[in-house]
Amino acid sequence: MVAGCYFAVTPNTPSTKNRRPISDGNTLYRGRFAPSPTGPLHFGSIVAAVGSYADARAHNGQWHLRIDDIDETRTVPGAESAILQTLEVLGFEWSGLPTRQSHKQSRYLDIVHTLLDQNYAFPCGCSRRDVQAHGQAQNTAMIYPGTCREGLPPGRTSRTIRLHVPDTTSVMTDRFLGLFEQNLAREVGDFVVHRADGFAAYQLAVVVDDEDEGITHVVRGADLLASTPRQQLLQTYLGFTTPSYAHLPVVIDSAGHKLSKQKAAHPIPDTHPLPVLINAWRFLGQVTPSQVANVDEFWEAATCLWSPERIPQLKSYSMPRLDAGY
Repeated sequence: MVAGCYFAVTPNTPSTKNRRPISDGNTLYRGRFAPSPTGPLHFGSIVAAVGSYADARAHNGQWHLRIDDIDETRTVPGAESAILQTLEVLGFEWSGLPTRQSHKQSRYLDIVHTLLDQNYAFPCGCSRRDVQAHGQAQNTAMIYPGTCREGLPPGRTSRTIRLHVPDTTSVMTDRFLGLFEQNLAREVGDFVVHRADGFAAYQLAVVVDDEDEGITHVVRGADLLASTPRQQLLQTYLGFTTPSYAHLPVVIDSAGHKLSKQKAAHPIPDTHPLPVLINAWRFLGQVTPSQVANVDEFWEAATCLWSPERIPQLKSYSMPRLDAGY
């Protein structure tokens, strides 16, 4: 808790493990939130936004908003406006103007050419079905077998661009979840950085965006934890700075499925913002302020009370019973 906090609080009692506190010294903090305009925000989206925003505020840092619209074919008309309105009603304030991935297609393509020129990437003529068929034939997971690594086989033309992945184990320390290890070659394989439909792949786009925006701290859902080694490998190949990574528990429904727009998760109502924030805050295991009358007072208290060591060390858990008003 930050010195000088005077808000009355209601203790919360989730099961957590002790972790050492975060200490970033005087390092400039630049965080971000990157929703996709494929529909309105849902409770899982708000949990990620609350966690990243509170962490940025607690470090007296910046919080940037990025619209993750790299695949414009999935963009829902009006979704971006609805997202911005919901964030504003909930009291989020971002630094500068929102950025949009759809405006950076040429930048991503330049990076793809850089990777090709430096032999970090290669053209691939395999379809998703080809990779899947190989996995079924070998009774293995759907991991790219390296068919085009040494050049396109006769009769095949390039469909995608893939990254050369070394057969080494990546080790990282997540600020919230601790040690995470992954052997990319055995668990993922040479992954796509430029898709068959002409769009940059998510892994490449997010790495370029974080570098261009000077992002120092990434706080996001644990469903993206397994993507981090891929992003760190790209950062290494490109000579980019690697941000600090921290992953929050993902909200799942009673059936064990992650809340998502694709599964028609309920949108966040704009009429009762305070209960929404308090429910997200409780989901993250935080001590709940009991005497706040509006969203401004909530964020004042939250900035003081933010305690990453209280976040449940889980990749996901079920949505709690929500307070009246939401």
